[in-house]
Formats: sequence, structure tokens, C-alpha cells
Amino acid sequence: MPRVITGYIRGVDAMNRFIGRIAMYLIFVLVGVLLWSSISKTFFYPSIWTLETAQFVMVAYYILGGPYSIQMGSNVRMDLFYGGWSTKTKAWVDAFTVLFLMFYLGVLLFGAVGSTAYSLGYFGLEPFSFFWDLFVTLFTDGVSGVTEKIGHMERSPTAWRPFLWPVKSMLCVGVILMLLQSLAELFRDIGRLRGVDL
Repeated sequence: MPRVITGYIRGVDAMNRFIGRIAMYLIFVLVGVLLWSSISKTFFYPSIWTLETAQFVMVAYYILGGPYSIQMGSNVRMDLFYGGWSTKTKAWVDAFTVLFLMFYLGVLLFGAVGSTAYSLGYFGLEPFSFFWDLFVTLFTDGVSGVTEKIGHMERSPTAWRPFLWPVKSMLCVGVILMLLQSLAELFRDIGRLRGVDL
């Protein structure tokens, strides 16, 4: 395999391994939030921020841990026949599965970008051009120019009313990381088909 591909695989693996391990520590944040929620309900007044904070941390935990689980092969698979197949047959099946996953993640990314744009006050039909325009504005007019382009930001309908764009942005980042890891897995499967272990 070319060095560019092996370098890509190593780089994506290292990045997602680092981010995945950080995401694992979010479980301690989640436990702390849920513990505080139980204590505050029992001894004080219920905290209005704990439920949504727990939900946001769970989203970050799962979506940032997803690329790491793809890398480690800890995704759920029906293993009725797979275990008895040859290495090349497994590589063909895995490559097909990864292509299907990448299609699903592409659709999910399109929806996540649209939802994030909506939460920033954009109601048009081209969310990618909205973000490109924000990116260009950041370098030409700075942060003040970007804040002028952002409309009325979406908030949660609960009593705490936090902004929703941070958690929706996290979904976009996680899906992009999963797409990068899926491409690395596809390269690995192609390497296995050619008799090269990457």
C-alpha cells in the first residue's frame, strides 16, 4: 500500500484513539451529574440543569466514542457465519459493510449540518454554504462579523433553556470522525484483500 494511505490510517487511528480515550472519561462527568441530581432532589431543591447536562454529556460520550469503537471492532455484528469464513471473504464483507456505513454516515452528516445551521438561526436550504460563508467571514471580518450573520439561536424548550448548537455541533464533529475512521477501515479491508495487514 502507498505510504500516503498507511500514513492516513495511522494518523486517523491515533487521533480517534486519543479522542476516544478522552470521551471515555466523560462517563465520570455523567456519573457526577447524575449523583448531584439525586443528592439535590433528596436534600435540596431539584437542579434544573442536571437532566439536560446529562443528556448532552451522553451525546458527547457516544458520538466521540463511536470512531474509537469502529477502530477497535467493537461494533455489534451477527456472527452466525462470519467466524467460519476465510480472511478474504471477511475482508469483502467488511468492505461492503464499511461502504454501507459510510453512506449512512454521509446522510447523517447532511442532517446534522442542517440541524446545526437551524440551531444557529439559518432557515435556508443550503446549510453547507451557510457554514462556508461563516468560515470566510471569520477570516475577513472576525468574530464580530460572524455574530452578525448568526440569527436567533435555538434553545431547549425546558426551564433551563440552554443553547442547542453546541450539542448539535458535537454530532457533526463525531460523524466526521466516524467517516474518517470508516475510510481507514475500508483501506484496511482493501489491504487484507491484497494480502497486506495494515
